[in-house]
Amino acid sequence: MNTRIWHGHVTKKIAVLIGCTALVLGVTGTTAQAGSGSRDLGRQVLGANDGWGSEGAGTTGGSAADAEHVYTVSTWAEFKAALKAGGTAPKIIKVKGMIDAVSEGCEAFVAGGYDLQQYLKDYDPAVWGNDKVASGPQEDARVASAANQDTAIKANVPSNTTIVGVGRNSGILGGSLQIKGVSNVILRNLTIEAPLDCFPKWDPTDDNNTGNWNSEYDAVVVFGTDHVWIDHNTFTDGRYPDSERPSYFGKVFQQHDGLTDIVRGSNHVTVSWNRFQDHDKNMLIGNSDGTAALDAGKLKVTMHHNLFDGILQRSPRVRFGQVDVYNNHYVVSDEQKSDYYIFGVGISSQLHATHNAISLPAGASVGKVLKRWNDSPLTAENNYVNGKLTDLIAVHNAEIPAETLRSGAGWTPTLRTKVDPPKAVPAIVGHRAGAGRLH
Repeated sequence: MNTRIWHGHVTKKIAVLIGCTALVLGVTGTTAQAGSGSRDLGRQVLGANDGWGSEGAGTTGGSAADAEHVYTVSTWAEFKAALKAGGTAPKIIKVKGMIDAVSEGCEAFVAGGYDLQQYLKDYDPAVWGNDKVASGPQEDARVASAANQDTAIKANVPSNTTIVGVGRNSGILGGSLQIKGVSNVILRNLTIEAPLDCFPKWDPTDDNNTGNWNSEYDAVVVFGTDHVWIDHNTFTDGRYPDSERPSYFGKVFQQHDGLTDIVRGSNHVTVSWNRFQDHDKNMLIGNSDGTAALDAGKLKVTMHHNLFDGILQRSPRVRFGQVDVYNNHYVVSDEQKSDYYIFGVGISSQLHATHNAISLPAGASVGKVLKRWNDSPLTAENNYVNGKLTDLIAVHNAEIPAETLRSGAGWTPTLRTKVDPPKAVPAIVGHRAGAGRLH
């Protein structure tokens, strides 16, 4: 396999903070509401009335863990072992330093003689065409290689778990956290670099039979899970921005999927004080129009005081859920202005987006802030664009009349913390959102 041509930069090393090298048990203090003064992040729980995650008994994660179920980890193997230890008993996992889930590079996953250069020769549209999906030895080898990566980089998070970064520079590089079919999980103070799909699939029939590259792996997947708090994390493409991806067959060699997707009947989630940076597909809330049986009446998510900087789309894209989005700051780059959207309005969605700040570059269409996928009414009030109060729905309908949107989500959020004036949001969020910024 020609690794230098294929993807040699995947194997380059970066300086990382290395903590202790063994799985260490630690003893921590008493449970505290977030922001109540407790210095132990692992013992903090989501505060009362702080979004949908606080509904009912709230989200406490592993805050009640005994000393035997508190772990400090500094390698991917230790992290996965800690997740498995103790079943669903409350646990706290403290991530120390930057843990690399793909430390040996993509080459470690290669199987069946996969070689990108041969793959490109075999499925070149001039040779293969665009009327049938890829098949044959190289596609089989790609599938086998992808299966190896899938096993290696996915980490299943059990119920009643808190995962926190230690200090200002701790987190996960290239791993995919699977919060799947469980309950009561907290992620805080982590820098998470989006997984890089080493083996994207070429689908010649995609994009109206012009072909496209499709990738797997979200940084965080909340799937069929209730009561999750995602707070003060930084999500980014990090070392591998999409701007550096090559193009093959006239299409970007896409190696990233979502940053944080909330899908398949998940419910009661609060996403607060995070930074989402330099990424394409950001967040799906509901991942299919055909999942009404799973999703109707669920997918209740609150997003507040997050910074979205250089995110191209899906912040969020909503299906079915009652989603409360307030006091977030959205920054669209000049490179993205012709092909961006922020709020995706999908089937049976009930999006309530208010008191947000949006910063657009010169020449960007304000109407593109909203994207209509289905005719679902939404509430979009008291939002400011470049410091000016803007009726997002009215502007969208004037600029894009073929996708007329209706106002009125049909519900009013009650589970909210302090709502800040939208003009103050850029400064507040810029100072406090993201990993390493807990006060």
